[in-house]
Amino acid sequence: MRPRLDAPRVAFLLFLLAALFSLPVLRPSGRELDYAANLARFLSRFWPPDFSILPQILPSLWETFQIAVLSTIIASLVGIPLAAAASKTTAPKALVTSTRLLLNVIRAIPGLVWALITVAVLGANAGAGVAALAIYSLGYLGKFFSDAFESADPAVSAALRASGARRVQAFQYGIWPHARPLIWSHTLWMLEYNIRSAAIIGYVGAGGIGTWLHTYQEFYQWDKFAAVLACILVAVILLDLAGSKLRSALAPEA
Repeated sequence: MRPRLDAPRVAFLLFLLAALFSLPVLRPSGRELDYAANLARFLSRFWPPDFSILPQILPSLWETFQIAVLSTIIASLVGIPLAAAASKTTAPKALVTSTRLLLNVIRAIPGLVWALITVAVLGANAGAGVAALAIYSLGYLGKFFSDAFESADPAVSAALRASGARRVQAFQYGIWPHARPLIWSHTLWMLEYNIRSAAIIGYVGAGGIGTWLHTYQEFYQWDKFAAVLACILVAVILLDLAGSKLRSALAPEA
C-alpha cells in the first residue's frame, strides 16, 4: 500500500526543499582563509577574563534584571486581555483578526529596533529599555496566551454561558483554570528571554549591562568583554534553574 501524503509528510518535504534551496547562501568569501586559526586567534583575546571590573558592572547587571522583570510583568498583564481579544473562543471574528494583525506587526519588528524607537522617544535610559522589551514581549505573549486560551475545551465555557453565566464568568471558570499553568510557563520563558535581550539593548542606549558590552567592544577590551559575558551567563543559568523549580511546583495544577 502506498504511504499517504498526510500533513506532517508534506510539511517535512516542504522544509527539506526550503533547506535545499537555501544552501547557496553558504558560499565561501572567495578568499583563502584559515578559519580555525582565525577563530583561535580571536578567542585568545577573551582569555583570561578580567574580573577586576565586577564592582563596576554588577550594578548594571542588576539594572538589566530590573529591566527584564518590569518589561515581562507589563507585557503579561497587558497580554492577557489582548490575548482574549485574539482568541477565537473568547472574541468575535473581526476583533480576533484585527488583534492578531497588531500582534504580528509587533513581532515583525526586532527588539533592537523597538529599543532604537523608544530611545528616540524617551531618551537613553533604562526606562526606554523597559518600554522596548515590554512592547516586543507583548507580541509574543499575546500570541502564546491566545493559543493557551484556544487550547481549553470550549464546551465548558459554552455550557456555562448556556446556564446563564456572563462572558467574563465563562472565561474565569471555563477557560482560565486550564490556561493558567500555560500562562505561567510562557511568562517565565519570556522573563528568561528578556534577561538576554536586556543585555543587548544597551548597545543602543537602552540601559543595562549591554552598555558595558558596547564600550568594551568599541575599545577592543575583549578580556573585559568576556567577563561581562560570563556574568550574563551565570545570571541566565541561575534564572533558568529557578524557573525550572517554579515550573515543577506549578505542574500539578496542569
